[in-house]
Amino acid sequence: MEGPQSSTHVPLLLPLLLLLPLGPAWQTAAQGCPQTCICDNSRLHVACRHQNLTEVPNTIPELTQRLDLQGNMLKVIPPAAFQALPYLTHLDLRHCQVELVAEGAFRGLGRLLLLNLGSNRLSSLPQEALDGLGSLRRLELERNMLEELRPGTFGALGALATLNLAHNALVYLPAMAFQGLLRARWLQLSHNALSVLAPEALAGLPALRRLSLNHNELQALPGAALSQAHGLARLELGHNPLTYTGEEDGLALPGLRELTLDHGALQALGPRAFAHCPRLHTLDLRGNQLDTLPALQGPGQLRRLRLQGNPLWCGCQARPLLEWLARARVRSDGACRGPRRLRGEALDALRPSDLRCPGDAAEEEEEERAGSAPRAPTRAPQEEDGAATPCPRACVCAAESRHSSCEGRGLQAVPRGFPNGTQLLDLRRNHFPSVPRAAFPGLGHLVSLHLQHCGIAELEAGALAGLGRLLYLYLSDNQLSGLSAAALEGAPHLGYLYLERNRFLQVPGAALRALPSLFSLHLQDNAVEHLAPGDLAGVRALRWLYLSGNRITQVSPGALGTARELEKLYLDRNQLREVPTGALEGLPALLELQLSGNPLRALQDGNFRPVGRSLQHLFLNSSDLEQISPEAFSGLELGLQSLHLQKNQLRALPALPNLRQLELIDLSGNPFHCDCQLLPMHRWLAGLNLRVGATCTTPPSARGQRVKAAAAVFRACPGWAARKARWTPTFMPGGRRTPIKRRQQEADKVGKKRGRL
Repeated sequence: MEGPQSSTHVPLLLPLLLLLPLGPAWQTAAQGCPQTCICDNSRLHVACRHQNLTEVPNTIPELTQRLDLQGNMLKVIPPAAFQALPYLTHLDLRHCQVELVAEGAFRGLGRLLLLNLGSNRLSSLPQEALDGLGSLRRLELERNMLEELRPGTFGALGALATLNLAHNALVYLPAMAFQGLLRARWLQLSHNALSVLAPEALAGLPALRRLSLNHNELQALPGAALSQAHGLARLELGHNPLTYTGEEDGLALPGLRELTLDHGALQALGPRAFAHCPRLHTLDLRGNQLDTLPALQGPGQLRRLRLQGNPLWCGCQARPLLEWLARARVRSDGACRGPRRLRGEALDALRPSDLRCPGDAAEEEEEERAGSAPRAPTRAPQEEDGAATPCPRACVCAAESRHSSCEGRGLQAVPRGFPNGTQLLDLRRNHFPSVPRAAFPGLGHLVSLHLQHCGIAELEAGALAGLGRLLYLYLSDNQLSGLSAAALEGAPHLGYLYLERNRFLQVPGAALRALPSLFSLHLQDNAVEHLAPGDLAGVRALRWLYLSGNRITQVSPGALGTARELEKLYLDRNQLREVPTGALEGLPALLELQLSGNPLRALQDGNFRPVGRSLQHLFLNSSDLEQISPEAFSGLELGLQSLHLQKNQLRALPALPNLRQLELIDLSGNPFHCDCQLLPMHRWLAGLNLRVGATCTTPPSARGQRVKAAAAVFRACPGWAARKARWTPTFMPGGRRTPIKRRQQEADKVGKKRGRL
């Protein structure tokens, strides 16, 4: 659990303690109480702590409201394990060595408010593991071994206010990972290994006010993803290896009040980095590598700026900062690292006139520079004992964060002499036409290598020799048209390869065979025209494939078949004229398919049947669609959660009542013709408790009306009066029952809100 919330945040809806302390009313072996447990009949509490139980006792009183099973050996929570305890409100399963939660394990617990599964051995959660918990307000999953989150895992938790996933092993967040958490206010993701957030990872969280992402592996500010949570008031990003943030990162959070970026590796900050966070009040930048800071533009309500632990250089270039702090009435802390005469001085005690410029006692200034810690980025930093860290002359090497940077130094060759322990090396925006053999000697600990915008046309054989721990290789925005296996052989554990905006005419399949651990391949905005069999041979671990913005006209059957673990396939903004149904064969794990921005025009029966068992998110927006067959989505009935059809040319759409798991469907920007032929679609949409965005364009009398609510438009249609009798009831997650037959039943009161048309 993170620290206490500040006064700017909405308090948690539940107390922080799972169970109240044991009172004197507790007694052993009370009537109906298991022998190994202690029951407090007056308060309906049962505690069976540290009893080496391997299953839930079956003699727990039915009326029990709070059940504490901490410290047992349950290992597996079977289906309907607590079905005999329908009145439970609090359930503590911490330290129970739980490795598996079966589907339907908590069904019947419609009154449960708090579930604590912390400190167990969970590595995954099945799709329906949390079904039946419609009233749950707080879910604790911290200190497990979760490596991934499948979209839809939390879809049944519509009342959840707090979700704690801290101290797990999460590496990435997929799109709509938390879809369905409409009331979640605090999401805790600290102390994971997150390095990538999909742009829509935080979509569907309209009530989120606090997000904890501290102690992860984020190397760049995921502004697009964070901006999806537009209601955030507090954002915690400390202890991430961020080296820079600016307006181009796209952070736009109109309600943000507190932002923590402490103890990272920030070396520079753009003046408009937070221009789209107008209500920002507190900014925490402690413990970074900032030697200077610009006057920040945009956050007009900023009142607190924390700068302690940065090597601030209080020369004349800091005058705009001091002037802005005074003008904007921003309180700041932090102390000067140099020049010598101001070393240790508190920043808020200085006046602009205290800062000397070149020409003001120039000899003294130069003398002080020579005797004090040199300023980044022109020289290498000093260790506290005065010994210099090894570092190329034009670069900055931060010993504490193990980051080295030579960004934008005009270098014509890859420099040498970096500290052996360097984990992140940033060589962006230099000019290396080629990367020679053994270009990075002594960097066996390197994890992330940035070579973007370097004009690279060739990686010579052996270029990555010795980089046995390299996980991230950024080669975006270069002149590469090919790669050889020999060039990549020195990095067998490479997991993320970024090749966007180069000159590739085809997928470099031969080179990829040298990367058996490749997890994510980024080839967006190249000139690839065809995906052929063999292009992905050897990348059996591949999970994400990004081919957006190429010129692909064909994906041959078998071209993707070797990547059987593929979860995310992006083929948007290409030239596909039909869905590559044959190529989808052999992808049993595919969760997300992006086909938007292709000239598809029509969808045929069974287009997506090969991935029907796995597909959850389908993007077909901006695809010139004019016609969709009634059976186009057959096979997707049980898994599809989001369907994007916006900005097409659809005048009609068949009703799709079999898509029972839909949580999001976007039909906006289509020219729907609202006549009697659209009546089935209207009936279907009217029964969904979802915003769909479909509006009538024609006839003129209906223009602008929502198809879902335009009952007056369809009332004169044949069959309107019989619609109640003919319409088949369908249950939708999170939906409401229409008042056709009866009012909501008692189950709704305890959270089992299952929609019915």
